[in-house]
Formats: sequence, C-alpha cells, structure tokens
Amino acid sequence: MDLSAENCVTPPRQLSVEMADMTNHKRECRRQLLPLDEAADDAQVKKEALLPSKRKVFSHRLVPTRKYQSLVEYNIQDANTASDRITTYTLDHDEVNPGYALVLQSVLLGMEPTDPISPDKHVQLDQLKQLPKKKLFRYESEGIFEQEGKADKLGLSPLGQDDPDCKSDRKVPRRIPKSPYKVLDAPSLADDFYLNLVDWSSENILAVGLGACVYLWNASTSTVTKLCDLSPMNTVCSVAFSQRAAYLSIGTVMGEVQVWDVQSLKKTHTLTGHRVRVGTMSWSTTSLTSGSRDRFVLHHDLRKETTAHKLVGHTSEVCGLKWSTDDRQLASGGNDNKLLIWELRASETPIVGFEEHTAAVKAIAWSPHQHGLLASGGGTADRHIRFWSTTKEQSLKAIDTGSQVCNLSWSKNANEIVSTHGYSQNQVVVWKYPDMTRLSTLTGHSSRVLYLAVSPDGQTIVTGAGDETLRFWSVFPPMNGHSARGNNISTHSNYR
Repeated sequence: MDLSAENCVTPPRQLSVEMADMTNHKRECRRQLLPLDEAADDAQVKKEALLPSKRKVFSHRLVPTRKYQSLVEYNIQDANTASDRITTYTLDHDEVNPGYALVLQSVLLGMEPTDPISPDKHVQLDQLKQLPKKKLFRYESEGIFEQEGKADKLGLSPLGQDDPDCKSDRKVPRRIPKSPYKVLDAPSLADDFYLNLVDWSSENILAVGLGACVYLWNASTSTVTKLCDLSPMNTVCSVAFSQRAAYLSIGTVMGEVQVWDVQSLKKTHTLTGHRVRVGTMSWSTTSLTSGSRDRFVLHHDLRKETTAHKLVGHTSEVCGLKWSTDDRQLASGGNDNKLLIWELRASETPIVGFEEHTAAVKAIAWSPHQHGLLASGGGTADRHIRFWSTTKEQSLKAIDTGSQVCNLSWSKNANEIVSTHGYSQNQVVVWKYPDMTRLSTLTGHSSRVLYLAVSPDGQTIVTGAGDETLRFWSVFPPMNGHSARGNNISTHSNYR
C-alpha cells in the first residue's frame, strides 16, 4: 500500500461532492425528524430552515384550550388519563361544574351515567371517567342528529325537541283579534244602561230584544226566528235563558215576566208581582228571579203555584242580578250603589251588603274557578271593577277602568274576565285575573257597549250597543287546547 503524502491529498472535485452529500443528508434528517449530528453546522441549518419548502404538507391546525374544565366537559382528553391537576382545579373552582358536563354529554352524545348525578364533585368526576369515550367533534358521518326520531334537523333547538329536560316553560302569548269577525245589524236596540236585552243559551241560540219583539238567532245555522211581538202596549226590557235552554224569560215595561218554550215557540207562564219595568232576571236550576224598577226582587219557583218571595233591600231600581254557579247565593245590584248578597235558604234578608261603589251596580259576575269570588262594576261616577269574597264578606281588590262599567263576564276556560264600557271609551277589555293586567282592548262600537253574552263553548262573546249593532269577538282560549269553535257560528246573516 502506498502511504505517500501525495496519495493522501483529496482532490478538490471529490471534496465538493462530499459536502453536497452531507447537506442533503442534513435536509433529509430534518425532514424525517431524526436527530442531527452534534457536529453539524448550526448556522447552515438555520439558513436552510429559512428557505421555503417545496413539499406540500396536509394537516389540521388545533388550537388547544387552556381551561381544564373544557378538557373534562368536551372529553378532548381521555378521561382515564386525566391529570391530578385537572381534578384539583375542578374541586377548587366553583365555575367548573362536572354535573353540567354530565347533562351535556347525556343530551348531546346520548351517554347517560348508570347512577343519578351526584351533588358531590368527587363522585361527578368519577362518573365522567366511567362514561364511554365519545368525542363531540368528529369526522364520522354517524351522529346523534342523524338518528331517526332523535331530533328535527330543521328545529330551532340544537338539543332536539323530544327531550323533556330541554323544553322551555315559556308560554307564547295568546293573540286576541282586535276586530270582530262578525257584525249583525240590530235595529231598535235600546240605548238604556238599566236594560239587559241580549242572552246566549247553552244550545247556541242568541236571544235579542228589539223594541216590542224578541228574536232568536241560531248561531249554527244562521237562521232568525221571531219569538213574540208585545206591541202596541208593551216593550221588552230584559231576556234570560234557563240553564238548560228550554225556556226564555222576557221582562216587560209593564212589570210582567213571560216564560216561553223555545222549541214550541209558545208562552207557558205569565208571572206578576212587579208594578213597573223588569230590567234584569237570573235563572237558578229550578227557579227564576227578577229585579224591577219598583226596588224589589221577586223569586219565582215555576214548579209550584205559589206566590213569589219578595226580597226587600234596595232603595232604588234593581239593575243587576246573578245566581252563583252552585245556586247557593244570589247577588243583586241597584241604582242605590249597593251590592247585596242573599241566601234564600237561610232568610229573605241579605246576609251581607257592600256599599263601596259610588254609582249604579249593573255588572255582576261570579267566578266559575273560585268559590265565593264575585266581581262587580260601577257606573259613570264610579268606573271601578271590584272583587269580593262572599265567604269572608270582605273586599279583595278594586281597579279603576277609566269609564262606565256596563257588563262583566268570566271565562269558563281560563282565569280571565271581560268587561264592556260606556262613557266615555265605549270599549271591550279582556283582563287576566288576579293581577288584572290588560290582555287586550277592543274597539269598534260607536256608543256605549251595554250588552254582553258568552257563547256555549266559552270562546266567543257578543256585544251590543246603542249604535244598533251586535259584534262577535274571539277573546277567550278554548277548553283543553281545542281550537275549533264548538258553537259553529255562521257569518252570513243579520236581523234586518
């Protein structure tokens, strides 16, 4: 072997090739994430690192959260390998709620713990670790929202519509139409505050007194029948159906009370005892009570041929009468500003009298929802709706309506009450009891809204005024969520 000096010298061309191979080796090592030789040229590596790479790299960019509760709630980190500092952080910070994380995973991912969620954070963390490993954000096509019947993809809530725990208790406000859906002409409808000329039977028949005549309007078929004509010596002052709608009582200006059979259209009784007009009447199950301008209240038992019981208590015209829903108490209102409560089984004198009103009391209504709850309304000088407890014999509440209160009627489907008004606003108002917030204010009549009746299904009211019109309004909600009107009112008739 030749060891001479000239044989040990490396040619310049061969040295440049070796330097190039070393550079390529460094680049390849860096690309494969292999450790470089400790004697590598750091300056050269940094220089080459600044050069743009020609290799296309496909990857996902992840910005990790620094909050430990996020690692637990969204299961980004494997629960079995969770660090001790996550547990310590969770126990030391109130804003971290593992119980809420359990609810989220149960709703969103369908993973429910075997045992009920414990109020103890230690147990909640153990329950989180026991849940199966399932990521919230993943690329698989299978998901909870694609399972049949689990949720509506077009729904407003991402948590689905079928989970009772995620349903909102907020109720959508009921919309009450501002305009009547039907208007009937009623010529000769008297403009008199003390009369009661409209009533609606349980068989969906509307009775209206027009001058000396009484007409029956079938709300289902829209047919009009003339029941009677009292002219020329008499006129109609009040009408009232019996509870079973078989009979209609008619109070006259001459002081008579006539009872008519609605089916046969024949008069069955003529009751006397009053000397002047009979402006108000009310039926109980077995009897008829009438109030007159002569200041007396007469109680007639149609089953017996006996003289009517005379109730004395008012000092002016009796303009309001109403039996309670259980037929135990009778409320009477008069032009003497008094509201009297009677119990005929006990005595023929009022058991209690309320004198807070400062004007005539015509509007009277018993609540069908609460025993002994009575509402009354005062005239122009009073303008108040007052609520009374007849069992405790005390006043409960008073609301200033700003105008004459002509009528009151409760909804049998909801704890609401409607009032009609005269001077000076001529409006219909729907109230929510007991806070007495206005649900709706309805206008349309051009004069005092003196008459009011409610349909058999409790959804519709009819109002009458001195403008000689009857207007039908949808104001009360249906019974048990049924939206169809049971009275089936036709919309193609009038009284002309």
